[in-house]
Amino acid sequence: MAAQTEEVIRQTVIRVLGEIAPEADLATLKLDVSLRDQLDLDSMDFLNFVIALHQSLGVDIPEGDYPKLATLNGCLAYLSSHSHPEV
Repeated sequence: MAAQTEEVIRQTVIRVLGEIAPEADLATLKLDVSLRDQLDLDSMDFLNFVIALHQSLGVDIPEGDYPKLATLNGCLAYLSSHSHPEV
């Protein structure tokens, strides 16, 4: 099976954000603005976001890479480049 497509990754990120911040208007997310600022996420919310991405996409995300997931564009770029073909 092929690696995760960018569209699948995008849909997964949006779905997970919706679970973490159900009151947020995800349709208005800006691509290059901090997700924590836009969605008023605290550190536990962000940690839960990263854990849910790992569980949903199977991408290992070391703590040192968390800042790379700060924006929507950052999430998409990081997850696309670290996605691997499923076996």
